[in-house]
Amino acid sequence: MELKTARLTLLIDPAKKAAFELLCARQDKTPSQVVRQLIRDYLTQHGVAYVPSGAAAPPAEPERAAPRSPAGRARPAAAAKSGKRG
Repeated sequence: MELKTARLTLLIDPAKKAAFELLCARQDKTPSQVVRQLIRDYLTQHGVAYVPSGAAAPPAEPERAAPRSPAGRARPAAAAKSGKRG
């Protein structure tokens, strides 16, 4: 569950807003609850990851070892990035 909140302001047709609020009330949900769920679903649908406020951050990816030269020695970082061998 999110702990912090941020405001999202949008413009919508008044008739559409009234119909949306009525539908939300019939489903015993607030418009904010429905919009938050729509946003979560949209992010998931498009493969966008996020960490909700109040949730522990995912563990950091372990650092990779420097690429090794054929002789088994680690190459300097600059050479490893450029693909040059030292």
